[in-house]
Amino acid sequence: MDEIISKGYQPGVIGRMAELHATYYHKNWGFGLFFEAKVATDLSEFLSRYDESRDGFWTLSLKNQIEGGIAIDGIKATTDGAHLRWFILSAKAKGCGFGNRLMNEAVSFCKERAFSRVYLWTFEGLHPARHLYEKFGFKLVKQADGSQWGKRVIEQKFELQRFQLSL
Repeated sequence: MDEIISKGYQPGVIGRMAELHATYYHKNWGFGLFFEAKVATDLSEFLSRYDESRDGFWTLSLKNQIEGGIAIDGIKATTDGAHLRWFILSAKAKGCGFGNRLMNEAVSFCKERAFSRVYLWTFEGLHPARHLYEKFGFKLVKQADGSQWGKRVIEQKFELQRFQLSL
């Protein structure tokens, strides 16, 4: 497989990442327009203020098609922690080790910048993703009913602390 992990913006990435999220979460969890618009809007805002000194954004391309991505939003890294966001793989990229490679890029970036905390929001039921987060040292720190994605789910916050980043 012709595979490339690229860093930073590239044309079409906002639309493709929104499509990957919308398609997967609609099919598997019933998420709709609210969720797709939120991904596209928030990702657009992030890339518009992207600063390589604190932010990271990587995409996986297979045969010149974006098939996944991950981001580290570092705008509040000194206060709240760096935010791991928009981690997604297409069906054709799953099970090939690409999730590990993207997570490694993101966590290594956080280590290099000596972020004291990295966090992510997800929800109960995403077992393969949770397994990967825990493999990289993330710990579940909060769980509650919520609807930040436009549908009621059991939201979960995972954190990776500095002492875990040094492992």
